[in-house]
Amino acid sequence: MSKRIRIWALFTLVFTLLLTACAQPATPAPTQPAAPTQAAEPAKKPFRVGLVTDVGKIDDKSFNQGTWEGVQKAVKELGVEAKYIETQDPNDYMKNIAQFADAGYDVIVTVGFALGEATREAAQKYPNVKFIGVDQFQESTIPNVAGLIFEEDKAGFMAGALAALMSKTGKIGAVLGTDAVPPVWRFGEGYRAGAKYVRPDVEVLVVYHNDVGLDKTFTDPEWGKSTALSLVDKGVDVIFGAGGKTGNGALIACAETKKCLAIGVDVDQYYTVPEARSVLLTSAMKDLTEGTFNLIKAAYEGKWQGGNVIGPVRLAPFHDLESQVPQEVRQKLAEIEKGLQDGTIKTNVPPAKPQ
Repeated sequence: MSKRIRIWALFTLVFTLLLTACAQPATPAPTQPAAPTQAAEPAKKPFRVGLVTDVGKIDDKSFNQGTWEGVQKAVKELGVEAKYIETQDPNDYMKNIAQFADAGYDVIVTVGFALGEATREAAQKYPNVKFIGVDQFQESTIPNVAGLIFEEDKAGFMAGALAALMSKTGKIGAVLGTDAVPPVWRFGEGYRAGAKYVRPDVEVLVVYHNDVGLDKTFTDPEWGKSTALSLVDKGVDVIFGAGGKTGNGALIACAETKKCLAIGVDVDQYYTVPEARSVLLTSAMKDLTEGTFNLIKAAYEGKWQGGNVIGPVRLAPFHDLESQVPQEVRQKLAEIEKGLQDGTIKTNVPPAKPQ
């Protein structure tokens, strides 16, 4: 083989080896194992509150409204969700409560003495739901029921004392819902007792709307108005209106005639019945808003306790009539409030009307 051929063959061999080496796949670099996929956190279940009224409306400017405002405060401050149902017929109490319970609501607020039996029955059927029974005294404790109750006799006592001290005719009156509802009766009899405490010779005319059923007694402003006018005709010059829209009718009657001063109930009715402001002396308040809110908050924070919870009572400010209330009257009211708190003054009004 010639020298030229040998050189060419050697060159071809080297070239072929180089091509083969370049064609081999590179050894892949070791890969890091993929990070485990993080499971998405489940959405937090909203805390829900349902409210069931009695046959009174949510905007009754009194009892239901004050309670609903407590629920609304929980919406604002705690971020809970809330809805309400207005009962049209007393036969629907249980059905309305069940709408919220079956939907998995955390707290159900039932408003008024008349819903007490249905509330306790529902609490036993739905043990995982917390129930707030407003104006529902608990004779025995059910762990998931809190009865928000008030000493209406003390609020009424202070209102009656003020009315008697402010009366020029020596005759004062009260236009109330049915006395079959213990809180209403305690308001009325407390009013009578307070008036007699400061002025034994005062004449107190207390009228209860007992001639209709529970579906009407708190929703009859025309009766409240006409009853108040009849009291004015008898010389009454201060009238306590207590009984939802029925009591509101009495306040409005005083404002329209300008012949009597008025005292509201449950909430500061200077704000809820503005048409009565010119004659509204004060309101015998049950702090429904704060009491309801505090119980919802307790449930929300896991600090719930069943049984009776006593909410605060007090008189509202005099507002537009501030200048008409003498200093000696204010001092007497302060003494009475202190005495009621420390027990040195007793209303002697029992929990319910004697049978």
